[in-house]
Amino acid sequence: MTQNLLDNASRLRRAGKNAEAAAIYDELLRQNPAHFEALRDFGILAYQLGQLENAERLIGEAAKLRPGAAELSYNHACLLQRLNRQEEALAAFDHALATRPNYLEALVNRGVVLAVLNRFDEAIANASRVIAVKPDLAEGWHNRAAALQALGRTEEALSDWDRALALKPSHSAAWKSRAVVLQRLGRLDEALISLRRCCETVRNDPEAQGRLADLLTAMGRHAEAAAAYETYLTIAPDHATGWHARAFVLQILHRREEALACFERALQLDPKSDAIRTGRANILFELERWEDAARDYEILLAANSPPAWIRGYLAICRLHCCDWRRLESDRAFITAAIKRGEFVIDPIGIATISDSPEEQFESARIWARDRCPAVPPLWTGEAYSHDRIRIAYLSSDFRAHATAFLMAGIFEKHDRARFDVTAISWSANDHSPTRERLVRAFDRFVETGDKSDADVARIIRELEIDIAIDLKGFTNESRPAILAHRPAPVQVQYLGYPGTMAVDFIDYLIADQVLVPPADQIHYAEKIVTLPGSYQCNDDTREITARPPTRYELGLPPGFVFCCFNSNHKILPEVFSVWMRLLNAAGGSVLWLLEDNPSAARNLRAAAQAHGVEPERLVFAQHADPAAHLARQTNADLFLDTLPYNAHTTGSDALWAGLPVVTVRGQTFAGRVAASLLTAAGLPELITGSLEEYEALALKLARDGEALARIKRKLAESRKSSALFDTVRTARHLEAAYRLMWERKHSGQPPASFSVPTHLK
Repeated sequence: MTQNLLDNASRLRRAGKNAEAAAIYDELLRQNPAHFEALRDFGILAYQLGQLENAERLIGEAAKLRPGAAELSYNHACLLQRLNRQEEALAAFDHALATRPNYLEALVNRGVVLAVLNRFDEAIANASRVIAVKPDLAEGWHNRAAALQALGRTEEALSDWDRALALKPSHSAAWKSRAVVLQRLGRLDEALISLRRCCETVRNDPEAQGRLADLLTAMGRHAEAAAAYETYLTIAPDHATGWHARAFVLQILHRREEALACFERALQLDPKSDAIRTGRANILFELERWEDAARDYEILLAANSPPAWIRGYLAICRLHCCDWRRLESDRAFITAAIKRGEFVIDPIGIATISDSPEEQFESARIWARDRCPAVPPLWTGEAYSHDRIRIAYLSSDFRAHATAFLMAGIFEKHDRARFDVTAISWSANDHSPTRERLVRAFDRFVETGDKSDADVARIIRELEIDIAIDLKGFTNESRPAILAHRPAPVQVQYLGYPGTMAVDFIDYLIADQVLVPPADQIHYAEKIVTLPGSYQCNDDTREITARPPTRYELGLPPGFVFCCFNSNHKILPEVFSVWMRLLNAAGGSVLWLLEDNPSAARNLRAAAQAHGVEPERLVFAQHADPAAHLARQTNADLFLDTLPYNAHTTGSDALWAGLPVVTVRGQTFAGRVAASLLTAAGLPELITGSLEEYEALALKLARDGEALARIKRKLAESRKSSALFDTVRTARHLEAAYRLMWERKHSGQPPASFSVPTHLK
């Protein structure tokens, strides 16, 4: 009768009628609590139904009834192991092994329990027993390797993992564990191979795929990391950290819109994460979505103890929006943070709001401290003997960009008999005519793509570059850490960044006597090379659209047109107040500005109204291609400069188009560029010493048509002959500077400030 009931319960289990089967086992055990078959079979059913605790109780009772049944003790041990009752599981495995000493499965699982209990010496001995029983079992070697590694016996562990993988190349756990150890040892290339093999073996292992992506990121292989994170997120789509990590590498790759989408998804999954919100704020900042970035920074500012730079970047966002309501308190906060040595604002940001050389130096020093750690130099004094001096220009702007517009002619007109000229580029290829022109202009155009700073530095060293010229400094998309590796004997910064980098790996800064007079050189870490005329080069082949648009087409009235095409963030309330007084004093006049973003235009019109000026007297122009932009400036009467950050390329654009520029000579490099341009153009009379003089001169020229006409005639003449627009002359001056730098280095002399002679042989 009992056997019939057991057979019936078994048939019901096979038919999936688990409740009916359970009822039979329950009835049998009610009649006889020590019924071995009922306990065993009911335990198996409970396990199949996921009732682990009930299964353990039933199997445990059955095992007590048959103490010599090794398999039953093993099953009981496995249940205890799954329930995390490790000490009891160990005793049960030991019981099974007492009956069957070479019970392989029990030995393997016993080793796992010992490892969980951190009894690694015993785990090693246990794994050795497994290997003795079955030397070709990969798990035995893997488990011993894991225990050896836990005790710091790394080389022995790696040897065992190699044995495991030789036996079973598809052993994903061994590949993964081996990779982790190799990564800790800094053997990243080997770790990468192991992780790739692990991911090939088990394609849906989120841990392995995540580790692969993280390792690629650590190795600076960001394009591969982005792809690896994409794969990882197909496996773990709701993992906020994964979306955040992918956003980070996409940001490094300048794939900003994709990065923003990843930050958005990460923040949806983890809306309270300050780290993710910070990432989103920063990418919005890079995308120049100033109001959106400001909203995130404001939320972060309300958090507990936010870093000082959150407020600094919020201040920059507000400047781009021409929102000056908190400017004075922001300035005070930023000044105090810099004095404390805290990172609060980037060097370009401080140049926009501060006219203090000391603050700009300290801001640059702090910036460099955090981004350019000391590393062993790649060039260590080796002598080069080249027929031509090898110079390399480093930039992300070898494309349709202001720096390229200024320098294209210089690259083309370098004396190839004396100089070998290389471009080290990490520019996005915009497929523009400018890009094509630049590629042709160099002897060698090196695309560095996704290479790390160290890899780019090694390329420069392998090319035996004599003089490396950084055209970026600390501006957007700069990579100063490349030259921190000292890949070249002489390292220079030029043109792109208006100030000191405050580091010891840049030997020279190329300037002129207006920008950095001798008394101001104490504010620069670099030695100053003073060019004749202006430091700024210009391309004298730049075209202006043949038929300039009319004022009507541009939305300009027939009256006097003041203009300023500087970026909106350079406009500060002190200068804007002067502009409003000029509009009030010069009846019928308008102010023609560039519209960087709608919020800036909105706020500037509101500020004009607050000064008693009709908002419609501010006319906003959209961005245009270079030739059209030059052409439309012929419709303006006078360019009004900003302070403390002057017109730079916009200033030389205006002068090339025949538009006079009125400026104030500031106290820093960024605040003296327009004065440098005007001096080189032969128009020093347009340089003033204060905002009061600036306002008076601008009003005089607005009221005195003949005086303004004389200035314009003089500018038209100087355009043909001045140092400012003589590309060949500037190229020769730069080459003279490079030769003098190289001669000093070649003769064993340290860098020193010097002036390039006006008349060259």
